[in-house]
Amino acid sequence: FELPNPPKFNVADSEKIALDVDAIYGPEYLGLLRQGFAGSWMNVYPHEGKANGAYMNGSAYDVHPYLLFNNHDDYESLSTFVHEWGHAIHTLLTKENEPFENSNYSTFIAETASIGNEMLLNDYMVAHAKDDAEKEYYLGQGLELIRGTFFRQTMFAEFQLALHEAVEKGGTLSGERMTNMYCGLLRKYYGEAEGAMKIDPAYCVEWAFVPHFYYGFYVYQYATSMAGAAQFADAIENEGKPARDRYIAMLKAGGSDYPYTLYKRAGLDMASPAPYEALAARMNRIMDQIDAIEAKKGK
Repeated sequence: FELPNPPKFNVADSEKIALDVDAIYGPEYLGLLRQGFAGSWMNVYPHEGKANGAYMNGSAYDVHPYLLFNNHDDYESLSTFVHEWGHAIHTLLTKENEPFENSNYSTFIAETASIGNEMLLNDYMVAHAKDDAEKEYYLGQGLELIRGTFFRQTMFAEFQLALHEAVEKGGTLSGERMTNMYCGLLRKYYGEAEGAMKIDPAYCVEWAFVPHFYYGFYVYQYATSMAGAAQFADAIENEGKPARDRYIAMLKAGGSDYPYTLYKRAGLDMASPAPYEALAARMNRIMDQIDAIEAKKGK
């Protein structure tokens, strides 16, 4: 869903909204966020010679995190802003509560801390939309977050698994073969056989510029982290302080235990269907709200 004049968010706007959204985490979290904003820990706008993308670097144990953004003052930039600051506050909470040897937390929990912020932001923006058109715009952004972080990353992981299995069976991987494998997954995930959409062959070579495929096998963790974040977001929004305290305790624990164990201690069992059902329910709620707005238009 597009708007003729999409809303703009400068740095001051982003900071204010982040503080409003993250107030649900309580005073300790907010205090660290305010400290970061006041401390000039981030480089926000693009300029010549600057790396693309957005990153949080918190690898030095006794030094606060640094954040790099390339803001364009749009909603995507705002969502990235709360995402990366989620990583930064997670880093601070870990380092303040764990010794150096336990300060290297898992990707699994790291992405929960950041994706969860994006979900809460989307809920906030939907709730504060000035009219149905703006509300529908944010609902569409919420759906895109789920598509890109859950379904797309699951598809990426399935593609990686297929590559490994092909090699383990003694096969070879050519560009043509990988393109055909990837194209098959695109058609399956986007429902081409069911008539949902037709895949443009140009997208079948998308695999060639996804750098994650050259790294370790980890993209599936974006999907599992998002499912966990969905259940945490529901618990914090509905249960309040008890759920919040369990969640913050998990962030503080860093790498002191296996991520599955830390999750379970916080009240979530990632080996159960519950987190995935929570994400599916969130997606259904978003679509129901879109349907209600479209029904008002007579569509």
